[in-house]
Amino acid sequence: MNQRSANKRSESDNLAERWRGAFGDAYVDRNAESETHVSQRVAAFRDIFKHLDAAPPQTILEVGCNVGINLRALRVVSDAALSAIEPNRKARDLLIENEILDKGCLYDSTGSDLPFADESFDMIFTSGVLIHIEPENLEATYREIHRASKRFILTMEYFSPHPEVVSYHGHDNMLFKRDFGGLWLDLFNDLEPVANGFFWKRTTGLDNLNWWLFQKT
Repeated sequence: MNQRSANKRSESDNLAERWRGAFGDAYVDRNAESETHVSQRVAAFRDIFKHLDAAPPQTILEVGCNVGINLRALRVVSDAALSAIEPNRKARDLLIENEILDKGCLYDSTGSDLPFADESFDMIFTSGVLIHIEPENLEATYREIHRASKRFILTMEYFSPHPEVVSYHGHDNMLFKRDFGGLWLDLFNDLEPVANGFFWKRTTGLDNLNWWLFQKT
């Protein structure tokens, strides 16, 4: 292995620890919740959940919830029991302090190692999380989410038709764009597309997110 490959492998190995440490703490500070942010997410989830009116999920897990903006929005649009995983301790402390989640519903973990039995949740979703998983670990995260989901999988991420790496706050190998929806269909033949869409920042205030909703058949 040449030195460049070794350095890239080392950075990849340390990626999860970056999110647990000072880099993740800075992300928490940048993404402090506000009523505006929550209301934007409420509108987004209402748009998505209208496709689930016939059978709304009763249990939902967010993979990588940060300070809980999505969870607060979901409490407005859904009666589901909410749980989350979040590797950053500062974010977890805020979630408990602000009473967004009970301690028993919040887990210190990552998407590639979910501490749940098979089909534990009606829906599992990510929002701006898969983009921060290095490509060599992405499939493991997909397989864990698929394993622990009973009915629905929702992915809200940046889109690119081809895999690409984007510099992120001065760091390389920290943000990866691709067709995240297409990868679900490439990996699992028991997933059926329910709906998909795009939240345009100019009209929604969200950060130009594509979303894909799948159901297990």
